[in-house]
Amino acid sequence: MRKKIVAGNWKMHKNAEQTEDLLNELIDKMPLETEVQVIVAPTFINLATAVDHLEFIAIDVAAQNMHQAESGAFTGEISADMLQNVGVNIVILGHSERRAIFNETDALIASKVNTALEHDMTVIFCFGEELKDRQSKNHFNVVENQLRDGLFSIQASDWSNVVLAYEPVWAIGTGETASPEQAQEMHEFIRETVRKAYGSDIAEDVSILYGGSVKPENAKEIFSKPDVDGGLIGGAALKADDFMAIVNAI
Repeated sequence: MRKKIVAGNWKMHKNAEQTEDLLNELIDKMPLETEVQVIVAPTFINLATAVDHLEFIAIDVAAQNMHQAESGAFTGEISADMLQNVGVNIVILGHSERRAIFNETDALIASKVNTALEHDMTVIFCFGEELKDRQSKNHFNVVENQLRDGLFSIQASDWSNVVLAYEPVWAIGTGETASPEQAQEMHEFIRETVRKAYGSDIAEDVSILYGGSVKPENAKEIFSKPDVDGGLIGGAALKADDFMAIVNAI
């Protein structure tokens, strides 16, 4: 049975003190028993703090990005080994902001994915269409191409370390949200696309998260859809009450 997952992407928010405060709030509010895998992704400089803080708590820590090279003259970048050295074994790759603002291509993202998997890291692979793609009814093609070009070079055995995160770009930080029906339609298409490429076992086992203005008010309905296995949460992940309400909505 595939995992239910709620991951919080903190983006460029929370300094060291604020990070500790939010982590403490999450620890206090974390359910004693849950089948949901809970993940938080603070900024690079606060990853080690988060790992230490959550050592005995059922909350995992992810990085928001990493470089594809093992080491080298790449000023400002972070390698897989550096992440693992501070106890981080999960990384978010292909986020729409990395694609749009930092011009990351599918080929570059594929290289990062391969490096992470070579290090036996878990990859949360992000993808999704822009508003113009949906308006032109090209959204299925865009998503299929992003999967094929950014991810489908991996081996079948690598899928145990992959989580998919569908994020319609038009619904990130805009207050707009895909309807539960739209989310289900796309998630079903994604699972079928994986099935065609890698077979039914992998397609049924992979967790597919929805990301795009998920809030406590709409989480339960979105998560109730059969092919939605949780969420990659942005703004609501910065408030402990909201984030835990989303966790509890599964």
